[in-house]
Amino acid sequence: MTAAVTLALTLGCQHRGLAWVTVAAGALACVPAGLRWLRVAQREHYLAGSCTRFAARWWTVTPVNLVAGLVALVAAVATLVWPVAGVVTAAVVAAGPLGLSLRGRTSALAWTRRLRTLAVVWAVLEVVVVGVGVLAGPAAVLAVVAALLVPVVVDLGCAVVTPLEGRLAQRFVDDASARLARVAPTVVGVTGSYGKTSTKNYIAHLVRGTRSVVATPASFNNRAGLARAVNEHLADGTEVFVAEMGTYGPGEIADLCRWCPPSVAVLTAIGPVHLERFGTEERIVEAKAEIAVPAADVVLQVDDPRLAALADRLEGEGKRVWRASAADAAAGVAVVPGPDGTRATVSVDGTVVAADVPLPTGVQPTNLACALAVALSLGVPVEVAAGRLADLPPVDHRLQSVRSPSGFEVLDDTYNSNPAGARAALAALARTGTGGRRVVVTPGMVELGRRQRQENRLLGAEIARAADDLVVVGRTNRRALLAGAASAPAGPGGRPVTVTCVAHRPAAVDWVRARLGPGDAVLYENDLPDHYP
Repeated sequence: MTAAVTLALTLGCQHRGLAWVTVAAGALACVPAGLRWLRVAQREHYLAGSCTRFAARWWTVTPVNLVAGLVALVAAVATLVWPVAGVVTAAVVAAGPLGLSLRGRTSALAWTRRLRTLAVVWAVLEVVVVGVGVLAGPAAVLAVVAALLVPVVVDLGCAVVTPLEGRLAQRFVDDASARLARVAPTVVGVTGSYGKTSTKNYIAHLVRGTRSVVATPASFNNRAGLARAVNEHLADGTEVFVAEMGTYGPGEIADLCRWCPPSVAVLTAIGPVHLERFGTEERIVEAKAEIAVPAADVVLQVDDPRLAALADRLEGEGKRVWRASAADAAAGVAVVPGPDGTRATVSVDGTVVAADVPLPTGVQPTNLACALAVALSLGVPVEVAAGRLADLPPVDHRLQSVRSPSGFEVLDDTYNSNPAGARAALAALARTGTGGRRVVVTPGMVELGRRQRQENRLLGAEIARAADDLVVVGRTNRRALLAGAASAPAGPGGRPVTVTCVAHRPAAVDWVRARLGPGDAVLYENDLPDHYP
C-alpha cells in the first residue's frame, strides 16, 4: 500500500511538473504569435474579426500549414490527459503559420500609440485566460488554448479598444470641426467603391486657378485621416476643400458628414469592393448615399443603373443633381471616349464643349465627368474647365505609365483592386507597346466576398486573352486565376498564355526585369501587403 501511494504521489508531481512546462511553453509561444497578429490587426485598420479571418486563410493556404494546424489542435486536445503534448501546440503556434513573418516585408509592424494600447489590452486578456487556468486547475490546457486563440484574443482586444480610440480621437475631430467652421470653405465630399482618389485629384486640378483649393492627401478618407487632413492642411483663405470619404460599413460616412458636411457630394461608382464587409452591393449603395444627405448639389455617375435611380430619388427630394456619364452624350456632363479610348468628346447638357480631348493612360472618363460636374457646380466657367482637361495630373499607382531603364513600358495599377478597373487596365495594356511581349503581374482582387473566386477566375480568363504572360503573385487567388487562364482561348500571339507563379512581388519584379526589353510592356495590376498569403 505504501509503495502504491508513493508511486501515485511521484506520478502526480511529475504530472504537475509537466503541466508547468506546458504553461511556460504556451506563454512563450504567445509572444511571436502576438507580434504576427498585432501586425495583421494594424494592417486591417484594427477592425475586430480581421485577425480571425486571416488566421483561417493562413492555416489552410498550404498543405504544410494545414497539417501543422491539425497537429496543433490534436496536441491541444491531448493536453487534457498528457500535459506535455501542449508543448507541441506551443511550438507550432510560435513558428506558424509559415509565410506570415514577424517583422513584415512590405508592411512592418509600427509601434504607434494605438498599437501599444492594443498590445497591452491583448497581453492582459492572455494573462487572464492563463490565470484562470492556474487558479481553477487546468492551467496547461488554458495556456495552450490561449496560444491557439491569439488571433481571436487580438480581435477581442480590437473590440475593447475601439470605443476608447473613438473617445481619444474626438479631440482631433473637434479641432477639425472648429477649423472648418472658422475657415468656412465649400466642402466637396467624394466617395464611391473606386475612383475616389482620382476624381478628388481631378476636381482640385480643374478648380485650382479659379478658386483656392485644398484636397485631402493620399487616401486620408476615414475619421482620423480626414480630421488630420483638416488640422494639418486646411489653410486660412481656402475656398474649396475636397474631402475623400471612405467607409467599411453603414453609418461611417454619415458620421464624417456630421462634422465635415459637404455642400457638393460626389458618388463615383458602385462595385463589389469591400463586399466581404457589406454583404450586398445594395448595402454599399445605401452606405455611400449617406454623403448626399447634407449636400445641396449631388454628382452621380449614372452609367450605373443603381446610381441613375438614386439620382432620380435625390432630385425628387429637392437636390440639385448632376448626372455624369461616359456613355450618354446627352447627360448633364459627359466625357465620351472615342473607339480607341485615347481621346474623348466632352459635352454639357448635350452641347459639345470640347472635342478630341486627349485621355492620358489611367484617366477613367466617368471620373473625369464627375470632376468636371463639380467644377461647374462651383462656378468654374465651362470654357476654363474644358481648357484644363488637356493637362490632367497623373494619379500615383493608378494605371500610371512609365518607361523602365531597360526600355519596356510599365503600367503601374497597383492601387486598384476592382473588376471594372482591371478591365480598363487590360484595355490600356492592349494599346501599349509596339507589338512586343505583354505581361500581367497580379495577386488578383480581394475583399469581394462570395464573388471573389468567380471575379478572379474571370480576371484570369481576360488576362489570358490580352497578355502573353501571366505572373501570379502569392496564393490568395492563385487557384482562381489559374483556372480562369486555363479556360480562355489563345492570347494575342495566337498562343496560350504562359503562367508563372511567384511567392511575392519582389520575385515578380525580378522575373520581369530578366525577360522584358524594348517594345515589351508589363501591367502590375493590384498589389497586396504581405499579411495576405
